[in-house]
Amino acid sequence: MAKFVYDNVSVTVNSVDLSDHVESLVLDVSVSEVNVSCMSDAFDQGLPGRKKVTGSINFYQDFAASEIDATIYPLLGAAPTTIVFRADAGAVSATNPTYTLSSTVLTSYEAISGTYGDAAMSTVSFSSGTLARTTS
Repeated sequence: MAKFVYDNVSVTVNSVDLSDHVESLVLDVSVSEVNVSCMSDAFDQGLPGRKKVTGSINFYQDFAASEIDATIYPLLGAAPTTIVFRADAGAVSATNPTYTLSSTVLTSYEAISGTYGDAAMSTVSFSSGTLARTTS
């Protein structure tokens, strides 16, 4: 897959497909740096540490059954859940990997957000204990 435009993402939260409500999303995978510098080192020395997965999803809010509020609100402060992302809802492949976040904790939920005349929006932030990237 070459350059493309995000217009068909796939987002599933706790086995509920919420793709048709996604306005934007961020999946941030980072690695901490562990300082291993010694007194005799002229420059700081570092090694890769632990990985961390965080992110957020901006949804167009929907209070109907099996939609945004009904899916997200019960997960806030509850047991970890699973979120699955794909850049395109098409088939999983080397050029369209699936990112599965297990042991995901929802860290915040803006149930109502907006100003007069704006679309009703909702932002969900999360951190995850595990990440699996699959290409088949």
